[in-house]
Amino acid sequence: MTASAASDSPPEDKNWVSYGFDYNSKEEDTNVHHASFFFSVTLCLVFGGFAWAYAPDTHLRDWAQREAFLELHRREKAGLPPIDPNYVNPNTIQLPSEEELSDVEIII
Repeated sequence: MTASAASDSPPEDKNWVSYGFDYNSKEEDTNVHHASFFFSVTLCLVFGGFAWAYAPDTHLRDWAQREAFLELHRREKAGLPPIDPNYVNPNTIQLPSEEELSDVEIII
């Protein structure tokens, strides 16, 4: 082998470890590795994030907030408090007696 022939050939990469796409060609392995990660990040993260951000409200959070606003507006217009103190009928609630609560520590 002459000196000019040795300088024309590409150097061998003795410590090359494949990414798992091509075990014979370092260039092909690197190209496929970069392309696959570029497309997976671009398609999955960027476009997936865009689709997730602009997806419809599946848990109806917006609807619940609008409904609460309308109900508060209706109650204010009628002169009622925002939340009725007797939301649950007091006659239907069974509270424990004083004897049952005498030895129970109540933390408020």
